[in-house]
Amino acid sequence: MLILVLNGLVYGSLLYVLSVGLVLIFGLRRVTNFAHGGLYMVGAYLGYAASTLWGFWGGLVASIFGLALLGIALDRLIFRPLQNHDPISTILVTFGLLLVLEDGVRTLFGKDFILMQPPPLLNGVVKMLGSPFPIYRLFIIAVAIVVAAGLATWLRRSRVGLFVRAASVDPVTTGIQGVDTERLSLLVVARSTSLAGLAGVVSAPLLALSPSMGGFILIECFVVVVTGGLSSFTGAFVAAMLIGQAHNLGVAYFPALASLIPLLVMSAVLIARPEGLVKAGR
Repeated sequence: MLILVLNGLVYGSLLYVLSVGLVLIFGLRRVTNFAHGGLYMVGAYLGYAASTLWGFWGGLVASIFGLALLGIALDRLIFRPLQNHDPISTILVTFGLLLVLEDGVRTLFGKDFILMQPPPLLNGVVKMLGSPFPIYRLFIIAVAIVVAAGLATWLRRSRVGLFVRAASVDPVTTGIQGVDTERLSLLVVARSTSLAGLAGVVSAPLLALSPSMGGFILIECFVVVVTGGLSSFTGAFVAAMLIGQAHNLGVAYFPALASLIPLLVMSAVLIARPEGLVKAGR
């Protein structure tokens, strides 16, 4: 049972690192980014390609910075122009971007699955109450904890973080008070896409790389965001751990319903708390 719970934490940790980027973009740009799964996929492949030259850690750094630069370009060319458009336009454009990214990766790397090896330091198992558990999976949990702690410190202790929290609740009023919300949004989008790159590389040794890998996980990321509360950073963490456990327990005990269980959890939460688990900006 312990191993089952730990595996749920691993999947929840991966969901959190990816989902919190969606929360950041929606909070500042009010854009529902359906291309986020594609950015996660690009980050995984970029990390894989870089790792063939500089090893796993070099691939990790290359993916984080590469996706941050891509995020800056996307904010200027796509997210900013979409900010004041109707939601249907946003969905169509970002979903189209997802398809473009998938086709581009498919052209460069092919359709075959690729498995990226973990670094030798993390390639082993430890005993957890007598049961073996991969060290790399514990590393994924540690990454999520570091991201959550770093993001919480940035949002609560820094001046820029306080502006981000304010703008995620009411960007118009925040802008009226003298905050440059455009520069702030550029920074936030870059951080969001860099987290997608981080999630992509971290997931690569756990899940096989494929051009469609972003679409598979994107649905559950949106479930996390809605369950936790739109624009809620704390809610994203709580919901990711909840959905991770629900997903893993569903796979273990109810495989025929595994894909529906996260949706049922989301529905139950929204019936009890329509605003999600945590209010916006927290």
